[in-house]
Amino acid sequence: MRATRSLRALAPAIALALAGALQPLPAAAQQGTGGRDALPGVTITYDAVEDPVEKSYRRMVRGMDLFERERARSPEGRLRFKLLPRKRGVDLDRLELLVLGRTVEIPLQVAPDRTFELPRDDKAWAEDAKVTPDRKALTMTWRAEVRTPGLPPGTRRLGDLRLECRVGMEAGLYSNSPSFITRLFSELSTTPAYCGSEGNRYLFFADRPIFGVTLESGPRREMVPAARLWAGGIDESDLARELPYCDCEVLLDRTYFLPLADAGWPDDTRVVFDYMEDRHAPD
Repeated sequence: MRATRSLRALAPAIALALAGALQPLPAAAQQGTGGRDALPGVTITYDAVEDPVEKSYRRMVRGMDLFERERARSPEGRLRFKLLPRKRGVDLDRLELLVLGRTVEIPLQVAPDRTFELPRDDKAWAEDAKVTPDRKALTMTWRAEVRTPGLPPGTRRLGDLRLECRVGMEAGLYSNSPSFITRLFSELSTTPAYCGSEGNRYLFFADRPIFGVTLESGPRREMVPAARLWAGGIDESDLARELPYCDCEVLLDRTYFLPLADAGWPDDTRVVFDYMEDRHAPD
């Protein structure tokens, strides 16, 4: 279900509200492979990276274990992990990603859509290894990604996204900097239970800039309120100053929250995206 004409008329106001805090991504940077949009970036080379971004191998494996235990939410879903830029000028297309322990070193293959799988390795677990890219801290961020194959373009499945949140929380892949968005996380529990709490604000990223998001389940259709889009920043008066502290800084126009705790929306609910590029298309 597409946005109504009246909401389309608000598109210029939305763009103005975000302008200055977020510059549009170059058109060439939005073209991806395999039907996905690539994310912006220019080459940055590090011979030795100080203060690298890294995650706990054990926590990410625990996220994989949770996915297996809770597959009922996404019976056909596939779990991968995804890398996203947090600052402009960060190239994630030529990224080296390793599992590193005291004696173990496992190279990981990153796909063109910036996703990867994590192998299970007893030695890496025993050595409390880290999953380490050759990028500095605060230049990129991480998410779990659960996708059911065969869905129509521009749609996701709510059960997949619920499981993404739970895996992401278990694996430690969530926004964690003091900013306008993470003030909403002030009472954040770092466990998957957060995803089932009322008013949770787990931050999702769409494939392209979004104008609107609609939930569809049988005859029920409901647009996600603007306060749940663009990281809730549409009414933030100090957005430009706060954004550098959020891992949504360069992807603000792709972000959204969902009512994950609302049992009235079953796991098979479709999440339908109305992309910014379609806002002038006829209804």
